[in-house]
Parts: sequence; structure tokens; C-alpha cells
Amino acid sequence: MHAPTADAPILFFDSGLGGLTVLGPTRARLPTAPIVYAADYAGLPYGQKSEAELAARVPALLGRLVERYQPRLAVIACNTASTIALAHVRAALDLPIVGTVPAIKPAAALTKSGVIGVLGTEATVRQPYVDDLSARFASGKTVLRHGSPGLVTGAEAKLRGEQLDPAVIARAIAGLRDQPGGDAIDVIVLACTHFPLLADELQAAAGPGVLLIDGADGIARRIADLTQGQPWPTTATPGLAVFTRSADRPPPPLAALAPYGINRIETT
Repeated sequence: MHAPTADAPILFFDSGLGGLTVLGPTRARLPTAPIVYAADYAGLPYGQKSEAELAARVPALLGRLVERYQPRLAVIACNTASTIALAHVRAALDLPIVGTVPAIKPAAALTKSGVIGVLGTEATVRQPYVDDLSARFASGKTVLRHGSPGLVTGAEAKLRGEQLDPAVIARAIAGLRDQPGGDAIDVIVLACTHFPLLADELQAAAGPGVLLIDGADGIARRIADLTQGQPWPTTATPGLAVFTRSADRPPPPLAALAPYGINRIETT
């Protein structure tokens, strides 16, 4: 690859708006970085799709986005897409790719009870990748998992300013607590980038003795490391959000994206 120009963007990719929780800390570290945020609304929710479907869909869609926007780096800001399709994307595209994986390693270092909860989509929590992370970094700990598709829908609704059903939050936490040993959970890994958008609600339901963690800050550090020494614009430029066209899900209002430095929306 050639050295990027100052206006080459960072491309963030997610099924929906969850990747904004990764964009936020990245913006804090690289405040003038040009941003393209891509959300696959036509494919949302990813957590209920098959591995084969995502392994084909994500590299193809990212390939078109990379060709169109010529980013210096692409971030798959989605745990489900990363655990299933990251290797396929890296094989297909000739640029640095940063993935998102459940923060089991830091959770294992933080737990005092030895019982960790992993809250993700249905697709993420059943992946062998999560088995591998647990075996490598949480040996001797108990790792309980629960897939909650309702939290993805709830996070999207909250960011749009719509009412959130509190039963969705209660069911997600109960899905961990009600498992054998679940009452001893003291750390919950938010293994979907949508879920930190509901951190306040999840914390209230889990209780003050439970720590919620996610991997967004670590991803932002990785992006900063990979782009160290590269040129950036001297001042921040407005970010662009791109949504794949969905018949039943229009893009969110621009006001929901403005806090993340985005002031333009396109559909494709």
C-alpha cells in the first residue's frame, strides 16, 4: 500500500449504530481524522444471520465501500461480523483491518468472584472464537454467555429517541443471572458494540456490584497505533454516514449522529 494522504478516511463498519461506541473514543484520540461510518441497515440484525451468510456478505460489502471511499484503515466495529468474517475480510482486502472481539481477557483480570458474564448477540456467543478466548484468557474462571437480540433493537431505538422497553433490559440480565452460578457474576462483558449505548440501563439492572466492560478504548488505541506517523488534516472535517438501503428502516435523524462528528448521510 502507498502512504495515505491526509484526507484518507478511517472507515467504520457495523450492522447498525453500535459502531458509534467505537467511533467515539477513536475521535477522542484522533480528533481531526476524516470519518466514514457505514451501517448495513439492509442486513440488520447480524446476530440472527447464519455464519455462511455473514462470511459472504461482510467481505463483499466492505470491498465495495473500500473501493468507493479509499480508506487508510477499516474497522469492523461489530463483534458478530468480526468473530465470523474478520479472516475473510483480511484475505480479501489490501489494507489494515481492525476487528472487535469480546473483552474476555480484561474481564478475567478484573473479576474477584471468578464468574464472568458475556452478553452479546446470539451469533457472537455461540462462536468457537469465544470458546478460544475463554480458554486462553479465562482459564479457571466461569464464563457464562447469553445472546440478546432485543438489546440491539433497543439500542437503535434509544439512539433514535424512541421509548425503550425496560423488559428487554431485565430479560438480558436475567439470561445471565438465571444460569447456574450466575448470581456470582461480578463482571459483564458487553460483547456487542450496540450494548454500551444501553450501559446506564444495564448497570441499573445488574446492580452496583457488577462492572460492565467493553473493548472500545482498546480498539481506539489500536487504530491510533496503526496510523501513528501518518498525515492528518489540520482541522476536523465533517464525517459521513452511509446506510445500505432498507425498506422498513430509514436512516436515523442527523441529530443522533452529530455528537459523533457526522453531518452528512447517504444511502446506497
